[in-house]
Amino acid sequence: MSLDRPVTPDPYALLPAVPSFGVTSADVTDGQPLKDDQVYAAGNTSPQLSWEPGPEGTQSYVVTCFDPDAPIVSGFWHWVAVDIPGDVTSLDTGAGADDIYLPGGAFHVRNDFGTPSFGGAAPPEGDQVHRYFFVVHAVKEAELGVDGDATPAVVGFNLAFKTLARGMVVGTYQH
Repeated sequence: MSLDRPVTPDPYALLPAVPSFGVTSADVTDGQPLKDDQVYAAGNTSPQLSWEPGPEGTQSYVVTCFDPDAPIVSGFWHWVAVDIPGDVTSLDTGAGADDIYLPGGAFHVRNDFGTPSFGGAAPPEGDQVHRYFFVVHAVKEAELGVDGDATPAVVGFNLAFKTLARGMVVGTYQH
């Protein structure tokens, strides 16, 4: 049973333009279906991500995973890791399980499952193909200025003013 709705636009194309940089993953292939490891009901494990260093002035990174195709107006935030040190250019598979697996003083804010961790793909059964935007945001400040009680929307608001560049890899999934 499809919810029969139009495909949502790339949400990052709607933001002010910033330079981009390369993001790769041993676990996610751009434009291809996610592995079971990245599915909520299967492995529920955050993917490995590597990225090129951000532009001059990058002091930290924020890593997010967003599904704009969720059948709600706000989309669905699966992962928000904040204040990753500026000299870090990768996260290991599973780094989204808990703050202890993040480098330096980095931490998670609650995703839309309500947990401060990675939450895997979980679209409604029979729904259209969903896209999962794994995005690395290069930030011009060492700390984004939020704490662990912030919502993904507040993180996104801060990123709108503090992002120097962003890179992404997009996986898909259909239940």
